[in-house]
Amino acid sequence: MKRIFTLALFVSTSFSLSAQSDAVAYLDLIGQQFQKISHEMMSYTSAVNHGKSARKIEKRRSDLLSQVKASEGTVRRMKPFNGVSTLRDSMAAYFKMTDQLLNQDYARIVDMEEIAEQSYDAMEAYLLAKEKAEEKLDVAYKIATGQYETFAGDNNIKLVKSESELSTKLEKTNLVTQYTNKAYLLFFKSYKNEAYLMDAMSRNDITALEQSRNALATSATDDLQKAGPLGSFEGDATLKTALQQILNFYKTEAKDKMKVISDFMLAKDNYEKIKKSFDALPASKRTKENVDTFNKAVADFNSKVNVANSMNNDLNKKRKSSLDNWNKVYEEFLDKHTPKYK
Repeated sequence: MKRIFTLALFVSTSFSLSAQSDAVAYLDLIGQQFQKISHEMMSYTSAVNHGKSARKIEKRRSDLLSQVKASEGTVRRMKPFNGVSTLRDSMAAYFKMTDQLLNQDYARIVDMEEIAEQSYDAMEAYLLAKEKAEEKLDVAYKIATGQYETFAGDNNIKLVKSESELSTKLEKTNLVTQYTNKAYLLFFKSYKNEAYLMDAMSRNDITALEQSRNALATSATDDLQKAGPLGSFEGDATLKTALQQILNFYKTEAKDKMKVISDFMLAKDNYEKIKKSFDALPASKRTKENVDTFNKAVADFNSKVNVANSMNNDLNKKRKSSLDNWNKVYEEFLDKHTPKYK
């Protein structure tokens, strides 16, 4: 959540008038709610990105949701200040929207495991929906902080903005997420195109295989070009390098290696058709041309099956190696760059 983390306002004043003191306490109570939510958000995000157990992650998520609801309730119970409820209402609305986004976002993550992984379009739609939701939250955030600052100005309170350790960790976590999301989408399109390719091959569907092979060649080539400007993250280019390595594998597989498999499938299809016709002819009616055509199809099939098997075994090894490396580097990157938090 890009903007849920950015309000780090600390009130500092030496005014002694009761109205001003009350105003400081009023603002301070709201500021405390931001701090509590930020603490729970960082705790949850740290658990997710550092590969904690599902039980621990769920506990942290539950704590976060409980805190958001509690903070919203605390603010809603605040009385209007000198008869004015604008600040209270805008803050409560922001916390309410945060609660809705967190619930919807988590629901989408669950759906993502079962639905978004099925296609690139579904994955892209998921991330876009999340981005749009965060934009709405951003609007609510600006309204709320605007009212916060207006309240302070109206009551002669000086606000001192300061970077706390927590806010710094939250901001860095946000940057890590943005970077890894970009890299993941570049990986995911070719990953899915290759899955369609493997499915077509398993079904001996030559037409689908050629379509998927061309799609994979295009996505891998295009996204390799997009991977370059991704750059490094704080001098760490390991994720970018792993991305380029697996995209290069997909590109080579589609443009060069799978042509051997395609040729084999065509030879197999041709052999099966000729064999069916040959077997249907009684031995007494088979001509020399029939026999030569059949033998040629057998020889062509046999020569290609060995090459295809060898190529397929080689691709399987390289695919596993490339994918294992991508997953390993991805997890290590998150673990390294996401600030640790209790």
